[in-house]
Amino acid sequence: MPMLPSDTSHSDGLKNIGSASSIPELEGFDFSRLPDGPRNLNIERQSSWDERSLTSPLPPSIPDFIYRSAEHFDSAFSPKRSGYTSPMSPFGYETHPMFADAWENLRRSLVYFRGQPVGTIAALDNSDEKLNYDQVFVRDFVPSALAFLMNGETEIVKNFILKTIRLQSWEKKIDRFQMGEGVMPASFKVLHDPVRDSETLIADFGESAIGRVAPVDSGFWWIILLRAYTKSTGDSSLAELPECQKGMHLILEICLSEGFDTFPTLLCADGCCMIDRRMGVYGYPIEIQALFFMALRCALLLLKQDTEGKAFMERIVKRLHALSYHMRSYFWLDLKQLNDIYRYKTEEYSHTAVNKFNIMPDSLPEWIFDFMPINGGYFIGNVGPSRMDFRWFCLGNCIAILSSLATPEQATKIMDLIESRWHELVGEMPLKVCYPAIEGHEWRIITGCDPKNTRWSYHNGGSWPMLLWLLTAACIKTGRPQIARRAIELIETRLSKDAWPEYYDGKLGRFIGKQARKYQTWSIAGYLVSKMMLEDPSHLGMIAIEEDKQMKPVLKRSTSF
Repeated sequence: MPMLPSDTSHSDGLKNIGSASSIPELEGFDFSRLPDGPRNLNIERQSSWDERSLTSPLPPSIPDFIYRSAEHFDSAFSPKRSGYTSPMSPFGYETHPMFADAWENLRRSLVYFRGQPVGTIAALDNSDEKLNYDQVFVRDFVPSALAFLMNGETEIVKNFILKTIRLQSWEKKIDRFQMGEGVMPASFKVLHDPVRDSETLIADFGESAIGRVAPVDSGFWWIILLRAYTKSTGDSSLAELPECQKGMHLILEICLSEGFDTFPTLLCADGCCMIDRRMGVYGYPIEIQALFFMALRCALLLLKQDTEGKAFMERIVKRLHALSYHMRSYFWLDLKQLNDIYRYKTEEYSHTAVNKFNIMPDSLPEWIFDFMPINGGYFIGNVGPSRMDFRWFCLGNCIAILSSLATPEQATKIMDLIESRWHELVGEMPLKVCYPAIEGHEWRIITGCDPKNTRWSYHNGGSWPMLLWLLTAACIKTGRPQIARRAIELIETRLSKDAWPEYYDGKLGRFIGKQARKYQTWSIAGYLVSKMMLEDPSHLGMIAIEEDKQMKPVLKRSTSF
């Protein structure tokens, strides 16, 4: 397999790059509608670098201005592209030995199409049946893409964006039903024909997936990655290509279309996102709503101001206001909201109803009363008619922080929750994909007796190292990098020694997952992104968007219902 050009790369995988020159903002774009002020990074809450453990590989001192430099990250483009100039940071930081191993394994995972790198394989574990782990997944590639962008290697990301948007135009059928034109593939693979000496791309839009569910999140991740590429490189030409603009239009059309919805959230089937098996996330899962919100905000920065683009922008702004209100009002849970639900009256029939979803107080799970800290809070897993899923989902809450779906106060409470419930949510290996696990009769009903999603395994309370990069980004955005450093220290005790598994099992994440693939690429890339982002917080701008001042926080639930 050919390798990326390496004549300017160091032994640990880092490439010498220079800073890109400043580029102008989008001309004529009305930025008054978009966030304009620095959000609070709560620098005061940041502990000293000297408070770290003696085993920490991180620099002993990073001035506050470095974290403040990550504040202005809401525009589509960066005035510069920061990157590594050597394996040593300006602060004298020497990379951990695991860092070089991660880069080596990430480069081994590269997939080539007609001589060009187009993505990274899901896992390099050859000990088990490949299933679809030999494919390039849209969601899985995101941390790999960010790692390459942070290292100044942009070509692979550009190739991936262009190849996947061309796959979008394929006819998509399951049995005799044709799927929406805007659906993006969950994954693709390169098919080699030795007889004809040719290569073709084969895409999976859900027709081969477990449960035959279309990947709702793929289109959102694609838009988010396009914005990250544009932000990192300062190059708007890729986003302005007709095929990229059309691709965004198709994605937006399919998720902004009118129907029987009474809520601004997206109604989804089980298994439509990272949790791709039956796990009771049907309805309005937090992961999809947070990604939807973030993709809409990214699209606002990427759409051209032609007639069609302006029409989409108007629809996006309306949806964002409705979505932010809905999520902050009805999905948010803290001690005050929990007490309100505990005291709900039911069977209210009028527009003045307080219990708008007719939630039965007796449906509150026993664990939630001890789990909820005094000062913490989070976005719960799902809200629908007479239903609240009170489980904690890591990805959705981290994306809520990064997209500013969470207000600054809510973001602080989410981080407070993680610190207060470190034993439950992090344990011995970051990071619980959801908490708590479902078991017993509930497990049989919700999962259909899924042998892969037994309690504290896989998506049912398993620990996923990949989630580290999302936690790190959220920590930097809220001004609490010490939380990320603590999680990285845990990762570095064993992830590489365990051959980079996909996930860990057990309440504390102590055991390598019973069906976990080794050399899982997004476990590798998630670690790299976390390290590089923590060492240079300006990278945060690729994946975070500042708060929109016009989306004002709603009042307390008890008075806003």
